[in-house]
Amino acid sequence: MFVVLLRTVILYVVIVLSLRVMGKRQLGELQPTEFVVTILVSNIATLPIENTDIPVLGGIIPIVTLVCCEVFVSMGGLKNGWLRQLISGRPRVVIRDGKLDQKVMEELRYSIDDLMEQLRALDIFDWQEVAFAIMETTGKLTVYKKYGSRGLTPDMVGLKDPGDGNAPPVVLVSDGHLIRQALSYCNLDEDWFQATLQKENCQVQDIFLMTCDRRAKYAIVLREG
Repeated sequence: MFVVLLRTVILYVVIVLSLRVMGKRQLGELQPTEFVVTILVSNIATLPIENTDIPVLGGIIPIVTLVCCEVFVSMGGLKNGWLRQLISGRPRVVIRDGKLDQKVMEELRYSIDDLMEQLRALDIFDWQEVAFAIMETTGKLTVYKKYGSRGLTPDMVGLKDPGDGNAPPVVLVSDGHLIRQALSYCNLDEDWFQATLQKENCQVQDIFLMTCDRRAKYAIVLREG
């Protein structure tokens, strides 16, 4: 039993490190080669775990080899556009100038139901709001709306940029622990933090969540009970 446990932990560490080398894409955003390597790695890793007669190196070596192949192919794709297009394909425009390209959809075997499903996922329920829709090599649909269907922006109504408004709020306290890097990001110091705690009449360990932005606008959620 201990041998199986040890082999499992070793292969787990190898797979985690291998995926770190490959990158941080989500499963739905993987290129074809990355998807194939991910499936093969998961299958190969189960063999030494299920069958103790197979040496651990019998699982590690194929995994490392596959990851190295993927890294080399990715590097080659960066330097060679033809190779990148051969392996990953190229983006295809399925809606051009507000018109459906039925020929492209047929080549992609992309149905109307598929199109409407992905548009709804982007909060678009009428395809006529779309000026351009591009099917990316990952299978994800990218949309550029028509001018009349775009949301209202501050530029459209002539509002001035507030300066630090482009910097989003960050987590300052997480489960009773102060994150000093976030405090530095907000251009604040611990004196301000302590003064805020006194103002709110609480201690840092009483805070479940605290967020703050660079304008020192904060929100606090206290621990329940």
